[in-house]
Amino acid sequence: MAQLNIDVNGRPYAVGCEDGQESHLLELARLFDHQVRQVSQDMGQLGDTRLFLMGALLLADELLDAKNRLAALQVEVGRLQADRSRFETRAVGALEAAAAKIEKLAAA
Repeated sequence: MAQLNIDVNGRPYAVGCEDGQESHLLELARLFDHQVRQVSQDMGQLGDTRLFLMGALLLADELLDAKNRLAALQVEVGRLQADRSRFETRAVGALEAAAAKIEKLAAA
């Protein structure tokens, strides 16, 4: 297990992570630090616990929004796939009808 030191709101914290996940953890810490610093700027110095809570709630809100957008996009993709399937079926039917007419004309 890897050990990293991350900074959140100017304070160092030692955290562990699975080997190979160090860069991912550093990116997460950077995002969280940015959120906490933004809360601190907006609301003033509240104490680490309150700042961390507010930062975590704001990130959770962003995550929920992203999940809701993803769900809506998945519904839209499903609708578009169903539309495509219907259009393909209609196109195949039109092509088969055209081929039958061509064959009939060729036979005559």
